[in-house]
Amino acid sequence: MTQDESRTGTGREAREAAAERAAIAVRPDEFHHSEAGSGAREKVFELKGIDVRYSGVAAVKGISMDIHRKDVTALIGPSGCGKSTLLRCLNRMNDLIPNAEVQGELLYHGEDLYGPTVDPVQVRKLIGMVFQKPNPFPKSIYDNVAFGPRILGRKDDLDATVEHALRGAALWEEVKDRLEDNAFGLSGGQQQRLCIARCIAVEPDVILMDEPCSALDPISTGKIEDLMIALKDEFSIVIVTHNMQQAARVSDRTAFLMVELDADEQNRWGRLVEYDDTEKIFTNPADQRTEDYVSGKVG
Repeated sequence: MTQDESRTGTGREAREAAAERAAIAVRPDEFHHSEAGSGAREKVFELKGIDVRYSGVAAVKGISMDIHRKDVTALIGPSGCGKSTLLRCLNRMNDLIPNAEVQGELLYHGEDLYGPTVDPVQVRKLIGMVFQKPNPFPKSIYDNVAFGPRILGRKDDLDATVEHALRGAALWEEVKDRLEDNAFGLSGGQQQRLCIARCIAVEPDVILMDEPCSALDPISTGKIEDLMIALKDEFSIVIVTHNMQQAARVSDRTAFLMVELDADEQNRWGRLVEYDDTEKIFTNPADQRTEDYVSGKVG
């Protein structure tokens, strides 16, 4: 076994362990895996009637869906349908928005993510986020990746942790000789992969990506898409995207959201129209609205 293979194996085992202990870090009481039947797929998230309101105004209503382990799940739909709002529910980022209110039941590995004993900070350690625009810290490349492990007190083998994360983000070969350079000297695509490396360095269970390629050129977009496909061997990924081709290329399952209006057309909110295997969504959707959207008739 080569050094790289050994390191990759060790990293994968660590991430498997992180997934196993996920709910322990979220809640202090004992975590039990659900006894899935033969052939059943493990659920990372179970959303049951999720409503989100900002200052009492509905942003999304009645979202019910399951998100499975080691899938890439895409959220698609027109602007304003609540894709990013829904994504932020999954690691309680909406808690940081004044007057935001989440109703319904959201289970993470069978545990109530919004339960009274759950620490949102612990949630965000396990469920990382990569944002629309690259947001590296004004530090060196090395310090960007090492930031999370240091905060968590993981100081042993920090060099190996940084290298593993950069390799996982397909960035190591491009930056290994300039780790002390400022991260702002990287290209936009490299900065986004650095942010992914920074995310995976803390060994999360889930990675959320909010339109991670919208600010990138086609070559950089292709690298990020290849990276997502590779990363799903170790992580569960949920991505918001406006790019239909991207959703078709990288995701295993796709959820299509649409805007609904009240009778007076004064209020609007997002509603889940259809959620299924990506191939079915793009080739044989069950709902005509989905067909119209993915075919470009409406958007």
